[in-house]
Amino acid sequence: MNETSYLLYLISFVLGSVVGLVLSYQKYKSPFAIDKIDVLALIISIIGWFLTLNSPLLTFIPSYISIAIGLFLVAMVLGMRPGYGRYETIIGLLLGGIIWLLRTVAL
Repeated sequence: MNETSYLLYLISFVLGSVVGLVLSYQKYKSPFAIDKIDVLALIISIIGWFLTLNSPLLTFIPSYISIAIGLFLVAMVLGMRPGYGRYETIIGLLLGGIIWLLRTVAL
């Protein structure tokens, strides 16, 4: 890893946060979510955490690219309007972490 990879990760996370905030303000008009899980945000979060934590499983994509895409997707859900994206982030992190643990223990 060099400084260029870290810069790519940082830019990807910041852009994902901004995109997530803009899209969530367009999608949700109320200031606080009732305990309801957004399926699209959940799918984005699961894919993002999988790409971020399990990049060695994808051998056809360089790891710095899959991590950057994963961070962008994770930041989209984390950067949503306040009160939204909490449950989706936790579920995505748990699933990505379980796959990472299984990959680490099994290999």
